[in-house]
Amino acid sequence: MPAIPNGLGVRISRLGAAAQNALEVARFGGLETGEEPSSFEVIAEQPVYRLRRYFPDVAAGPPVVLVPPLMLAADVYDVAPSSSAVATLAEHGVDPWVVDFGSPEHEEGGLERNLTDHVLAVADAVRRVSTETGQNVHLAGYSQGGMFCYQAAAYLRSEGVATIITFGSPVDTASALPLGIPEEVGTRAASALARAFERGAVPAWMSREGFRLLDPVKSMRQRLDFVRQLGNREALLPRERQRRFLMREGWVAWPGPALAEFMRQFIVHNRMLSGGFVIEGRLVTLADITSPLLYFVGEIDEIAPADVVRAVRRAVPEADVYEVALRAGHFGLVVGSSATKTTWPVVAEWARWRTGDGAMPEVLERIDEIAAVREDDPGLPTRVVHAAGLTANVGYGIARSAVSAARAAGGAARDLTGEAAGQLTRLSRLERVRPGTRISIGRLLDEQATSAPDEVFFLWEDRAYTRAQVKSRIDAVVRGLLSLGIRQGEHVGVLMGPRPSALSVVGALNRLGAIAVLMRPDGPVAREAELAQVNRIIADPDLASAAREGASVPVLVLGGGAGPRELEAGLVDMERIDPDDVGIPAWYQPNPGRAEDLAFILFTGEGERTRPNRITNGRWAVSAFGTATSAALDSGDTVYSVTPVYHPSGLLMSIGGAVAGGSRLALARRFDPETFWDEARRYGVTVSAYTWTMLRDLVEAPEDPREHHHSVRLFIGSGMPRGLWRRVAERFAPASVLEFYASTEGDAVLVNLTGSKPGSKGRPLPGSAEVRIAAYDASRSALEEGPDGFAVPSSRGETGMLVARAGRGTAVATSDTPLRGLFEPGDAWLQTGDLFRRDVDGDYWLVAHSHALIRSAGGRVPAIPIEDALGDVDAIDLVTAYGVSAGETELAVAAVSLREGKRLGPKALTSALSALEQHERPAVVRVVDQIPVTTWYRPLTGRLRREGIPKPAKGMKAWYWNAERGAYSALTAAARERLLQA
Repeated sequence: MPAIPNGLGVRISRLGAAAQNALEVARFGGLETGEEPSSFEVIAEQPVYRLRRYFPDVAAGPPVVLVPPLMLAADVYDVAPSSSAVATLAEHGVDPWVVDFGSPEHEEGGLERNLTDHVLAVADAVRRVSTETGQNVHLAGYSQGGMFCYQAAAYLRSEGVATIITFGSPVDTASALPLGIPEEVGTRAASALARAFERGAVPAWMSREGFRLLDPVKSMRQRLDFVRQLGNREALLPRERQRRFLMREGWVAWPGPALAEFMRQFIVHNRMLSGGFVIEGRLVTLADITSPLLYFVGEIDEIAPADVVRAVRRAVPEADVYEVALRAGHFGLVVGSSATKTTWPVVAEWARWRTGDGAMPEVLERIDEIAAVREDDPGLPTRVVHAAGLTANVGYGIARSAVSAARAAGGAARDLTGEAAGQLTRLSRLERVRPGTRISIGRLLDEQATSAPDEVFFLWEDRAYTRAQVKSRIDAVVRGLLSLGIRQGEHVGVLMGPRPSALSVVGALNRLGAIAVLMRPDGPVAREAELAQVNRIIADPDLASAAREGASVPVLVLGGGAGPRELEAGLVDMERIDPDDVGIPAWYQPNPGRAEDLAFILFTGEGERTRPNRITNGRWAVSAFGTATSAALDSGDTVYSVTPVYHPSGLLMSIGGAVAGGSRLALARRFDPETFWDEARRYGVTVSAYTWTMLRDLVEAPEDPREHHHSVRLFIGSGMPRGLWRRVAERFAPASVLEFYASTEGDAVLVNLTGSKPGSKGRPLPGSAEVRIAAYDASRSALEEGPDGFAVPSSRGETGMLVARAGRGTAVATSDTPLRGLFEPGDAWLQTGDLFRRDVDGDYWLVAHSHALIRSAGGRVPAIPIEDALGDVDAIDLVTAYGVSAGETELAVAAVSLREGKRLGPKALTSALSALEQHERPAVVRVVDQIPVTTWYRPLTGRLRREGIPKPAKGMKAWYWNAERGAYSALTAAARERLLQA
């Protein structure tokens, strides 16, 4: 028999070995390596997880708890002896523990787990390990497991957590991608995906295939390399366990509810970065983390690119943050040569160093500044592969591509000229409102509770309440009201401070069709009750006595919980009413209110000047939908209301905007600059309300670390002085100011959408009443008439009276009679009482309230131009202008307060006021320690007016307009006398 050539024999031998190895792979899924997993003991077994302790017989050193992502088995930390995280950590003097979520598809109830279940499991593991070892825990997680670590540490407020260590864990899950998808479209796509998986699951094979699709070329190359090496068993064995883990054994199902919650909270709403995510009904923010933090970032990681990982620095302003950057992909951060040589030894060194045993690892970089994307970042255009996304980070990969990529196109949706579909829908609905249209706050709340019952709506202190829970509470209050005989159309006083019960009772009265009379806790109770003709008052426990003493009507008490309590005699405790025992009368129909129906009565003025402001359902809808549209509110927004329900801005703008926009509503007890940024982070505030000078204390406060990279995009309100507006926009950029003007009479609503002209009231809001400026004779306090008897429209730049067209049926129910035949026969208009001018661009500027014009010898002087001009001076904090009696006329006086450390001189005053006509300039400018303001921060002039023009004294700073010099000069006694005698 002839000999077989050596080369041919080798090839035949390799083919035989390849065939044998291929058969083994086909039968058993891989090659038998003979390797054994690291030893561990299950210390605790809970419904959601098992707690493993590795090498329990030799355990020593600081405890490190490792958390896997949902789609990977816990064995990712022990893939093979040559690349075992737990073995390397133990070798380097660390006590390794692992949270094992198991395979949900094989666990009882495993596919029904939600995201909260897993975060609470990690928190429970921290407590157990800390108790077992007597030490705080170093909490570490890979990919989504790292997100769990962030979330659990925030939930625990770092209690029991020594440090946090993450590997390729995204935080800014809505970072921009250049796919050109509009933000709203992407959000809807992610929301639809969440709904699709809510009652199902992502099977293991889908996650596995998605991971391969992220880099199909690399996946194919690895398969070809394996096939080529089939004949060389020795070459395959060192990487066989890793291959089998990635190809089959390492993947587990992702429970649908967990995926849906993950998508909604962290993909659609990006709450890892903004804050305000909800764990077991409690509001949580990463800003609560104070533990030192170390993150590993892969420089070629396509699943969690560097910028979305590094964003954690922006989310944890109170923590020390360190980084290790590796030339590795997503999986290579924790498994493979880079992980064995660098990742796990560094983790061990870090844990020992933070425990006081050893030096800081040399490869660590401390991130002292809240950094933006690095210059060496691969760049966004290379990440289009995320769109392939059913990946090892299924929810992150898919929806991040669909949602966040749209940021470049999303800006246009913030402008009414380029409305997104949702904004157009609101405007369309508002345009269809007619007097008989059924629309009300109660109706909108019901609609949303039906369409999205599990969505969070109301935030109060540390708790979150879903739309279904809010509806349930309102329905219970409705039954209580029915049991007490309250009927549709009845005027019911509501005397409550800022608290959830105030929102509940207003919603309940509106749902019932009664009129909610929103009385002010610091107002004249008896007079307000008389003016509004209330039959009874619903008060909270703190104000019940004031209600009973102030008005001779029955007082009902709501709020304060259902526990036992003793109330004063004569008070009715509504919390004692069992809703289930109340029979529903035949006449009751939920949400009967129509646009033309009176819904609310609010109050303005003080003492004898107290005046009711009657608001119909239609007027409320105009303000609510107008706010939602102007601010582009959607379900991703959280509106922070710092004004209570009884304040017009609270009812019409904050609450109204949140309801109409489908947004979350966070209600504050009061505005407090010291806690503002803490609450903004905890609630995930994107839109914050204000009134008048409210933000002054915030903008002048010392810098707060939590204000860096905040999530607030808009401050919305009315009455902000122009100078303060500029300071707010500068300090809190990129947040901008959205200033509204709403007339007391009629449906006139103006809004400054762009913020490019601080001080301007902007333009009419679509859906609000038509407005015009009519020529006005201030000396006669009357509109000017033309030869034909009609009012004369003011030209651009001229000051006149703003009038609003009446007759749409949605206007305020008012005792004032409209002016008919004003511009043409048969028309009807309401005077707003405010003087405006319109600039060349068509923007409206408030010039004066007609009743507040200063009667100077040179003519009527408006205060607002003076306040705007002086407010632009850098040294000036706040300013108010008013008239001081001087014989039969008045002198225009401006009182200013100064910013800390700033000085003011006559040159600055002369320059600032030079744009005004000479007779419009203040005769005197004086410096005061503080400008008095009302409870809601509106400047008061009464006390200053009574002080007149003070006599010059040592330390007093005041200047007068020196006509001879054409400039402001220091006020002297002689100059004061001349002014008063002129």
